[in-house]
Amino acid sequence: MKKDFIHITDFDQKEIYEFLDFAIDLKKRVKNNDYMPFSGKSLAMIFAKPSARTRVSFETGFYQLGGHALYLGPNDIGIGKREAVKDIARVLSRYNDIIMARLFNHKHIIELAQNSSVPVINGLTDYNHPCQIMADILTIYEHRKNIDSIKIVYVGDGNNIVHSWLRLASIIPLHFTCLCPEGYGPDKETVKLAQESSISTIEITHDTVSGVNGADVIYTDVWASMGQKDEAESRSKIFSNFQVNSKMMESTNKDTLFMHCLPAERDREVTDEVMESSNSIVFDQAENRMHAQNALMVKILNES
Repeated sequence: MKKDFIHITDFDQKEIYEFLDFAIDLKKRVKNNDYMPFSGKSLAMIFAKPSARTRVSFETGFYQLGGHALYLGPNDIGIGKREAVKDIARVLSRYNDIIMARLFNHKHIIELAQNSSVPVINGLTDYNHPCQIMADILTIYEHRKNIDSIKIVYVGDGNNIVHSWLRLASIIPLHFTCLCPEGYGPDKETVKLAQESSISTIEITHDTVSGVNGADVIYTDVWASMGQKDEAESRSKIFSNFQVNSKMMESTNKDTLFMHCLPAERDREVTDEVMESSNSIVFDQAENRMHAQNALMVKILNES
């Protein structure tokens, strides 16, 4: 039976811990160029939403492990517009061994997985971004040697990154805080899912002083995501007190790591000084997108 990766919660706690160790081992093997599990296999990459990091990390990773990745941009596939999602799923399944899709509408990734006969990986939707969070926890694990019960403070809009962290907090014990302006919090049902798991501490706060106290990691993202650029000016005023700067980093009273999923708008959501600081692990995080995704694809293809 095929295995998809649509939400973080498609893996259980044991699988998450096993993934971390496997991803670290695979990262070494890729650099040694001695492991080709994707030889003779093809990956179809559907991009309704463009992204340099997602394309390069998936395409390069699949190639380094012996396979061929095919890019299908917005002009190649008008998913849900020119052609029904279920038809695209069935056709691509006949040609390829695995499908990755980076989409706007979360319903489209669900429908794609339901109608595909090969595994489907969620490369991002407006609701969540599970591949990013797998890369994030791999990066934290490498730096801290542990992910249990660490305090992650996400500063900014309660977006798809936050939803994936909340889903992770429903299976891995974390202290997760979303520090956001009033009216910009995450989806209430996803917050409820994390809270009802009773294994993590979940906070939604608007207090930029108490919210970051004791943070092991401060994480941010752009204030206006793709599709929200018409709100950029108004959001800039609303989010101005939520900039990650040296003062905020120092106020945690810990040796706090800084993370950003990129692309960053320097001196808006985060200062250039913080991005370039010794506590910034942003580019380790970016590199680990490829290694985490490689590990996911190997695991999924082996189990399908």
